[in-house]
Amino acid sequence: MSHIEITGARENNLKNVSLKIPKKQITVFTGVSGSGKSSLVFDTIAAESQRQLNETFTAFARNRLPRYGQPDADAIENLSAAVVVGQQRLGGSSRSTVGTITDIYALLRLLYSRAGTPPAGYSNAFSFNDPAGMCPECEGVGRKVALDVDLALDRSKSLNEGAILLPGFRVGTWYWKTYTHSGLFDNDKPLADYTEAEWETLLRGSGPDVYFETQGGTVPQKYEGIVDKFHRLHINRDVESTSRREEVMAFVSAQTCPLCGGARLNQAALACRIGGRNIAELAAMEVRHLVDVVAAIDDPVAVTMVPAILTRLRHMVTIGLGYLSLDRPTLSLSGGESQRIKMVKHLGSSLTDMTYIFDEPTIGLHPRDVTNMNELLRELRDKGNTVLVVEHDRDVIEIADHVVDVGPRAGTHGGEIVYEGGVEGLRQAGTLTGRHLRRNRPLKASFREPTGALPVVGANVHNLRDVTVSFPAGVLTVVTGVAGSGKSSLVNGAFLAAHPDAVVIDQSAVGTSVRSTPATYTGLMDEVRKLFAAAGGVSPALFSFNSKGACPECRGLGVIYIDLAFMDGITSMCQVCRGRRFREEVLRHTLRGRSISDVLEMTVGEAAEFFTEPGPLRTVRTLEEVGLGYLGLGQPLSSLSGGECQRIKLAGELHKKGSVYVMDEPTTGLHMADVGHLLAIMDNLVDGGNTVIVIEHNLDVIKNADWVIDLGPDGGDRGGTVVFEGTPLRLLDEPGSLTAEHLRRDLARR
Repeated sequence: MSHIEITGARENNLKNVSLKIPKKQITVFTGVSGSGKSSLVFDTIAAESQRQLNETFTAFARNRLPRYGQPDADAIENLSAAVVVGQQRLGGSSRSTVGTITDIYALLRLLYSRAGTPPAGYSNAFSFNDPAGMCPECEGVGRKVALDVDLALDRSKSLNEGAILLPGFRVGTWYWKTYTHSGLFDNDKPLADYTEAEWETLLRGSGPDVYFETQGGTVPQKYEGIVDKFHRLHINRDVESTSRREEVMAFVSAQTCPLCGGARLNQAALACRIGGRNIAELAAMEVRHLVDVVAAIDDPVAVTMVPAILTRLRHMVTIGLGYLSLDRPTLSLSGGESQRIKMVKHLGSSLTDMTYIFDEPTIGLHPRDVTNMNELLRELRDKGNTVLVVEHDRDVIEIADHVVDVGPRAGTHGGEIVYEGGVEGLRQAGTLTGRHLRRNRPLKASFREPTGALPVVGANVHNLRDVTVSFPAGVLTVVTGVAGSGKSSLVNGAFLAAHPDAVVIDQSAVGTSVRSTPATYTGLMDEVRKLFAAAGGVSPALFSFNSKGACPECRGLGVIYIDLAFMDGITSMCQVCRGRRFREEVLRHTLRGRSISDVLEMTVGEAAEFFTEPGPLRTVRTLEEVGLGYLGLGQPLSSLSGGECQRIKLAGELHKKGSVYVMDEPTTGLHMADVGHLLAIMDNLVDGGNTVIVIEHNLDVIKNADWVIDLGPDGGDRGGTVVFEGTPLRLLDEPGSLTAEHLRRDLARR
């Protein structure tokens, strides 16, 4: 029972993989993107663990849990309950905050209910999500959404001319007649000429009933001011169609609640204090400052609560999130921040003998914070847990007790275990990972000269402190700094506001429809359809799985979803087209012996060997250039990671001239071998006459920069200033830069 044993795993591209993974140790899974790491760790180990755990619940409960299919493997033995800490952003509503998601705010509520003065009640009296504690004015949201009168009314017009711009209030509608038939207004008088009393009556007044003639007779309608009617119809309603809500939201604005000042709580909760501060003031502090405030609480009643709160707060600081506040909405957190927040929650757990599975936990982390992250991984292991980490970062690989290297390359050229054992053995191995562990990229010897300047003047976005900085044109600039230092605020906020024509290549989704694929997104599908049409002498529409050629049974999806009511639903291959998406008569047409379905099943790399035509060949080679050779042409875009989304966008923008490119951590999800390809792409863009600005922590990218802008010196209120600007060579001599410190340390490893 000392190992998790996998026999004959064949999920996705895995080639009958068998291996033993030691329990109660840190095992790091390495390999290029698409090699099969995720298929092994998430689609096999995690999926089977969670599937078996879910089977212990009733059918009623299972219907409300995520569904996991049985992995394609001969045997998976000695599993323990798995906790997957992935990169998915934390969802929730506007009521979900860092404090609520980590349970730290729940402990603070308990603390204030016991030690606060004057007393305000039980723990729920300090909850903005409970009627006992929420502000009655904003109902615990902290903001009041209200009709923006300037957007809703055109004061230059009269009622008859259509002064009311709101949906449902246009000229001739029932709501419009409420005002024009009321007898309270001159319907031909511009609203700008209304008296104060008329204006107030129109907006918020009341009046006698208005009578309408209908087929059923005369019907009375209560008069209601426009603001009151709009709020009743739209703001105060719990349910409304998405399309209508989007339509009406164009006419509203949100202001800080006038009663609670954005604190979300009622006046009794806000009056209760410990050490002169109320709970909302504590929640608004940066966590690293909150640690000192909580540590100073010495009330005997708080003796058990204070250590529990401090443990969680210190974990947040250790993990590089000390710049966050507990009242920060979870919806505003990045994927990397979300994953680290989840870690804090699990570190507070007393469960042992668990399997914790992490998906590239260093994403978005400065090298300083990677060191702290490693300490937390060790802490989880030392509590008696098995820790499995999918990771590319060499600093994480080097703390592993055991390494599994998957490869040798991606897609059909991967799916095998090319090394398993200790880190020293991997360093000597002939695998791609082993070779790159031995190799350390040197600092660039010469730097390009700028061709101009792109200034940002007096930037104060978020925590930036009146930053004025010049981005050199015609070179590769890397913007660095620890998490929360202001990198995104400077580049994605201030720079893009000053230079809106820049091409932004970020990690946002490129398509959420199951019908969108790399082939459709890049335009490759259009060219392929034309090639098949020309070869067969038929219409190109026949070769679209969204049009005439689609299988009538599955409508071109290739799968059928069967809803089994209270039991688990089933997604099964379409029996008519056997997963091939097209009608049989379409599949009879071939191009060099391959059907349209065969082409969609190819990876990008396989397609590069298949196509000889210049158009399709150019597209697939560009995708190969950005490290996506392993992607299937027919793979749903909704299944792509943030890093893959960014690279597929980058592929569409390559080989253009005269542009400014902005990239946000493009090495996300990239193996060390692929970072070299990415650097070559950046260099080609700059050599082609473009300006490239990159937000990045990866030291190899920093070493390859022509210019570095380092923000800091730390995060949050300790950040927001330019610590350094110049070449990477000059950065080495900067004493106040955390980036410089880690760059020096990295170069010393050579």
